[in-house]
Amino acid sequence: MQLKTIRLFVIGILVSSLTACLSMTPVKDEKEEQEKEKDSAPTDFNWNNIKTVTPRYEPKSRYGNPPSYEQDGITYRVMASANNYKKKGVASWYGTKFHGRRTSSGETYDMFTLTAAHKTLPIPCYAKVKNLDNGKSIIVKINDRGPFKKNRIIDLSYAAAHKLGMASAGTANVLVETISFSKSSQLASQNDKLATKRFVQVGAYSNHAKAQKLAKVLDREIRLPVKITTVTRKGTRLYRVRIGPVASQEMAEQLVSTLDLKELGTPKIVYQ
Repeated sequence: MQLKTIRLFVIGILVSSLTACLSMTPVKDEKEEQEKEKDSAPTDFNWNNIKTVTPRYEPKSRYGNPPSYEQDGITYRVMASANNYKKKGVASWYGTKFHGRRTSSGETYDMFTLTAAHKTLPIPCYAKVKNLDNGKSIIVKINDRGPFKKNRIIDLSYAAAHKLGMASAGTANVLVETISFSKSSQLASQNDKLATKRFVQVGAYSNHAKAQKLAKVLDREIRLPVKITTVTRKGTRLYRVRIGPVASQEMAEQLVSTLDLKELGTPKIVYQ
């Protein structure tokens, strides 16, 4: 079956045969829902479990990097490179209101990881953020867009804000300095990926029956191997539905685009 018809077919299958497993909720206006919901800090977490971020070269996400975009009547132009960016400004944070939602890069926002949002830096990229009010510094991965309030330079995950000692205050004066990568490190990263196998991960589910049903549908309609692998995250066993190995980056990107359905989650290209 051609890729352009798989999307419609999968939608039909999901509606008819996966309804019992998938949680289907009415679609509401996202902005309206966000305005109703108040952002807040998590109530219970072991802060010793926060993992540090190791900067590495990553190609630009196919999501979230248009030449420009408009927000609240203002046009923002995305920078071509994150190298040599250094700027002072006010940082804020975001927490429970957006936890579990999709970021601009396509990744899922996790307020317990060291990530951040920026209006114009290409995503993903990495930056050192220094709290100029207390001298604390951390490394974050920038994978989202924002903040769009006036005079804000960066929006930190709650974990990042906690590490910088600014969670209670809500904002802080910071210095943001991106971490640059040489052309040789970029080439080495690309060569490493070529030496590994490329897969499209359609989603990761805690429900094994859901993963099995989806895998059967995909295996029937896509002429590539489909398998289920397992991983344990924060004490929960997840079943990952993966297609591949996929021979080319172009084919993998086509599959991601075809299977980008809210019923499935966030498909992405992975290497192993």
